[in-house]
Amino acid sequence: MDEFANRWENVQKRIQQACHRVGRNPKEINVVAVTKYVDLETTKRALDLGLSHIGENKVQDALPKMEAIGDRGVWHFIGRLQRNKVKDVIGRFRYLHSLDRPSLAEELDRRIRSRQCEPLRCFIQVNVSGETSKSGISPQELEEFALHVANYSTIDVVGLMTMAPIAEHPEEVRPVFRELKRLQEKIQRLNQPRLQIPHLSMGMSQDFDIAIEEGATWIRLGSVLVGRGKRGWKP
Repeated sequence: MDEFANRWENVQKRIQQACHRVGRNPKEINVVAVTKYVDLETTKRALDLGLSHIGENKVQDALPKMEAIGDRGVWHFIGRLQRNKVKDVIGRFRYLHSLDRPSLAEELDRRIRSRQCEPLRCFIQVNVSGETSKSGISPQELEEFALHVANYSTIDVVGLMTMAPIAEHPEEVRPVFRELKRLQEKIQRLNQPRLQIPHLSMGMSQDFDIAIEEGATWIRLGSVLVGRGKRGWKP
């Protein structure tokens, strides 16, 4: 078994263990292999191992990989999306994990309509921790923003996303994940047909076990899964 396959096996064991601790079904957990710092061959290897969901946070790094890989994989845009990059994302990425402002929703709607693409599946990014270094709307703004986005038929709001602070002990970030779960339930109680938001995208290499225990349905894994790669790697 190669190193990548071994990491994937270990991740699956940890997912199963986390689910067992809280009585969840491991099949509820979807893994996005975050390949932003690894090369094309490593990305292909992820697909070979059955990791069909690939996450990238820069359009310029993702497009050459997409062209080389072809129709394989489901692509997730996980970085902050600038309006001038929307045209490159729609029609290529199936998921956006960082919908965080009205101007972005408006641009997505305009571009998707003009290109007649299928609706984009979006997670609203919430800055639960309140860190100024992180994007996302505040928890207080979430309800108004969600209701606004629900007006766009070109955007399917499938859930909420957050990023926890880097902490010495993973247990320290549990309140962040627990709060996102509470916010999900709050939005669901609005009983809006287009705001069922069944998913929570939360948990990365350093804290995904805790995120699963608190309700994550999508986890975004980089170094613990695909390896560290090289920051600033270019195709």
